[in-house]
Amino acid sequence: MTVKALILCGDGINCEEETAFAFRQASAEADIVHINALIETPTLLKNYQIMALPGGFSFGDEINSGKILAIKLQHTLGNIFQEFIEKDNLVIGICNGFQALVKMGLLPVSKIGKQQVTLAHNRQKRFINRWISLKVPEASRFFEGLETLDLPMRHGEGRIMVPQGQEDAMTVALQPHIAATYTEDVNGSFMQIAALVNEKGNVLGIMPHPEAFIRWTQHPAWTSMSEEEKSAITPGLQVFRNMVKTIR
Repeated sequence: MTVKALILCGDGINCEEETAFAFRQASAEADIVHINALIETPTLLKNYQIMALPGGFSFGDEINSGKILAIKLQHTLGNIFQEFIEKDNLVIGICNGFQALVKMGLLPVSKIGKQQVTLAHNRQKRFINRWISLKVPEASRFFEGLETLDLPMRHGEGRIMVPQGQEDAMTVALQPHIAATYTEDVNGSFMQIAALVNEKGNVLGIMPHPEAFIRWTQHPAWTSMSEEEKSAITPGLQVFRNMVKTIR
């Protein structure tokens, strides 16, 4: 079976090439499609089983990161997007893509137009660019075979926040949606959340970049790794392979 992934580009998104490369390394067909082309012909989405919203700086992070992109997608592709998700296709939003999914209301619960949490400025009030370790609390289709993984993070607004005064309730509500957490309190994110998944398990939002760890040579410590370690596939590539496996 041929698995086809649509990689969104345009409006300041800038990680589409890396994301498409990751899908191709995972044996999927990957097409980079400009957001305006998709808006002009929304039925294009029916040709794909996976949609990716890559990282970048859509609309220059004006207002809030991902907010204008979320509004644009919601008001032009909302119904098509919702149908795509309900048919058990897969959606991954990475960094800026995660921000857009949250602000569309598609994470943690897939209900377009109703935002439940937000991704705000890091506690440090600055952009963070470093490698970070994640742990996977429960196996999911995206993180199958992974309990821990290292990935690079590159964001200024990656801190999950919940409505003030609702922390206890949201701790319970978010528990089934946590796909990965930071192993340290890197940016003040609520419950150290690094990734969320929807109730159906087919929409993932993740702040660190799996598409940026497809080859071992991308890891800063690769020269000290054993040949046995480097003979395995990277955790980043495993995420994309898992998506292709799920569709197949």
